Amino acid sequence: MPRHPADPRCRLTVPRAVVVSAMLWLALAGESAALGIREYCFAVPMRDGLALPTDVYLPRVPKGTYPALLFRTPNRRDEVTRLQARFVCSKGFAFVVQDMRGSRPGLGDDMLFVHDQRDGHDTIQWIACQPWSNGCVGTWGPSAMGFAQNLLAPGAPPALRAQHVVMAFSNMYAQAAYQGGAFRKELVESWLQGRYRGAEMLATVRAHPLYDAFWAELNPEIRAEEVNAPAVFWGGWHDAFVEGTINSFATIHNQGGPRARGQCRLILGPWSHHDLRTLIDPRNAECVPRACDPVRFFRYWVQGAPTGVPCDPVVQYYVMGDPCDGSAGHRWRTADNWPPPATPARWHLHADGTLRPDAPEGDGKRSFRYDPNDPVPTCGGRNYELAAGSFDQRPVESRPDVLLFTGDALAEPLEVVGPIVARLHVSSDCPDTDFTVKVTDVCPDGRSMLVVDGILRARLREGFDREVPLEPGKIYALRIELGTTAYVFQRGHRIRVAVSSSNAPRFEPNPNTGKPPGAGEPTRVATNTVHMARQYPSHLVLPVFQGK
Repeated sequence: MPRHPADPRCRLTVPRAVVVSAMLWLALAGESAALGIREYCFAVPMRDGLALPTDVYLPRVPKGTYPALLFRTPNRRDEVTRLQARFVCSKGFAFVVQDMRGSRPGLGDDMLFVHDQRDGHDTIQWIACQPWSNGCVGTWGPSAMGFAQNLLAPGAPPALRAQHVVMAFSNMYAQAAYQGGAFRKELVESWLQGRYRGAEMLATVRAHPLYDAFWAELNPEIRAEEVNAPAVFWGGWHDAFVEGTINSFATIHNQGGPRARGQCRLILGPWSHHDLRTLIDPRNAECVPRACDPVRFFRYWVQGAPTGVPCDPVVQYYVMGDPCDGSAGHRWRTADNWPPPATPARWHLHADGTLRPDAPEGDGKRSFRYDPNDPVPTCGGRNYELAAGSFDQRPVESRPDVLLFTGDALAEPLEVVGPIVARLHVSSDCPDTDFTVKVTDVCPDGRSMLVVDGILRARLREGFDREVPLEPGKIYALRIELGTTAYVFQRGHRIRVAVSSSNAPRFEPNPNTGKPPGAGEPTRVATNTVHMARQYPSHLVLPVFQGK
């Protein structure tokens, strides 16, 4: 059976500097090596007077006007080589590569992304007015470059005809900075390390722990109706930003302007952010659906070539399963929209440590002590710099601060497709704490393989724009989003829920004081309780796939 990237035996180790260069695969296209290009460098003026360095590559022949592909980067535009530019130009495009505002000295002192919508619009308008342009522009790029695309999409000039976005978030607060209200320490600090003004940007992120006007400007999801260009959104189930990939598609495909609504494509495979280098290598084309091919996509939407793009399935997603057993899962499915049809099924937590469809009849509860100075270590999951994927959770499940709830062996395979939610009834003796939830697939050999996980900062339970401290001993109902997946729990396997209060360094440990970490107050050890009773039915909601 072929292995997929969720299997630790086939895990890739890719330098971060390589991951952020989406154009790497172009360098491998030797067919373009002999083709000539014309090179120009411009200082493209933005509306506030700042000029952004921009390289323009044009085909040497034929002379005339061309559609353009725009690649805006927070790294350095000179990472894009002439060989890569020759490949783009060989397909009949102009290739425009631009340094983003705030990416290096002389390009402003603003935090990266803050002005990207306006800067992106100004750049597209500038391209459309050039004598070598035919007035049609496509945007391209993964990760941070993908988010730059997401930001400029709402209200973009009509010249924007299409976008190809790979593994990018669409709501910076919820998906990159403060998932569930908890600071994504591993992601933010590793991405900013070594960047120009990285310390200042980190201070800015930490200065906004709540969702406020600052974050609203960095949330293009709320302006989906202003997007008027079709897009491919390509993501991975183990990617740190998979929820952004899904939300971008769902909002724009269903709520976008007339040229975008109903015209987008979503591809979700068994990949992590580390797998970008391999995925964009053209020698691995058989590993990805045809809709992932950006040149094919742009030739249709930007050049008007008959490439068959309209016939591609709207959604193509990979159904995962136990990586060591190919009897179920491990196949591609298609859908007309996202999520596919599913029926919500409740699996209740019981005080005896079982997980069952029936609700508890009597009163029950289980408690644990959470010490922020001894947090549960991160073990796989949707990480950015750390190893990502479906890791065996047994090394952390044996801790006394982790509560386990395990179901009976399944008589038939159970296919789950869509968002998974945990609804817990909890109490604490501290004014604030976190609650984490993991869902794992317990295999017959004892492995407990991670499927999805989530976190919620309890004082933000009523909304991420407001803080409401806990009253000691009072019981609260929490809704914890665990993420979206497509996974088959196989016959003989068991479903497990693990509840705790930390997952570090993926998330910064909560000091349990009600104050931000580092505020000067000593941390507290919290006694946290999960309640399971007729009145307090803590449970997991699984979207059970309805289809063949």
